[in-house]
Amino acid sequence: MSSSDIFIGETIGTAILILLGGGVCAAVTLKASKARNAGWLAITFGWGFAVLTAVYTTAPLSGAHLNPAVTLAIAIKDGDWKNVPVYWAGQVLGAMIGAGLVWIAYYGQFHAHLTDREIVGGPGAQATTAKAVEAQEKGAGPVLGVFSTGPEVRVAWQNLATEIIGTIVLVLAVLTQGLNDKGNGLGTLGALITALVVVSIGLSLGGPTGYAINPARDLGPRIVHALLPLPNKGGSDWGYAWVPVVGPLIGGALAAGIYNVAFA
Repeated sequence: MSSSDIFIGETIGTAILILLGGGVCAAVTLKASKARNAGWLAITFGWGFAVLTAVYTTAPLSGAHLNPAVTLAIAIKDGDWKNVPVYWAGQVLGAMIGAGLVWIAYYGQFHAHLTDREIVGGPGAQATTAKAVEAQEKGAGPVLGVFSTGPEVRVAWQNLATEIIGTIVLVLAVLTQGLNDKGNGLGTLGALITALVVVSIGLSLGGPTGYAINPARDLGPRIVHALLPLPNKGGSDWGYAWVPVVGPLIGGALAAGIYNVAFA
C-alpha cells in the first residue's frame, strides 16, 4: 500500500465512521430528531454498524485501521513504523470531516436544541443565563456528547482504566484475526466480527465513559466542536480530553504486548 492510498483510505474510512457514529448520537440527543431518546442500544448498534461500513469500504485501500490505537498495536506487533504518521494524520483528518458532516446533516436540529431555554437556560431561546454559560464552559456543553465522549463519574484513574480495558479487548480482537493474504487488512468476515466486538464493548464497558477506544474518534470531533459556530454550545471539556487519547494508546500498546507473548 502506498502512502497516498493509506492516507486517502484512512481519511475516507474514519470520516464514514464518525459520520455514522456521531450521527446516531445526534439522532438520539437532539430536539426535532425522529430518533430522540432512542437510547443506549441505538447508540451501541449505530456505532457497530458504522465500524462495519467504514471497514468494509476502505480495507482495500489502507487496511482500515481507522484508529490510532490499532495502528500503534500493529506497528508494535510487526516492527514496522514507517507509515504510522500517515495513518494517524488520515484518521484525525477523517474524524474532523465526519464530525463536520454530522453538523451539516443535523444543522436545524442543533439550532433547535441549542436555542431551547429548557436546555440552555435564559429568558428567551437565544440568551442563556450567566450561570449556565459558566457551568458549560468549565466542562461539557449540552451537545458535546454528539461529538466526543465524557465520563458519567469523573474519576481520572477509573476513566483511564476503563478506556484502556475496552481498547485492549478491541485491539486483541483485531490482531488475532490477522491480515488477509493480500495484505489489504481485514476481510469481509473480519469487518463483521470487529463491528460486533465494538457493539459488545459499548454494551458491556461503555457506561462509565462512553467508550472512545479510539483517540482520533474523540480528538477530531472535539476540535470540530470547539471550532463550529454553534449557539450556546458551552465548553469542549479539554480537561478530560487527554483520557480518551492516552487511554486507548496505552490499551493498544498493551494489547500488542499480550499478542506478542501469547499468540506470536
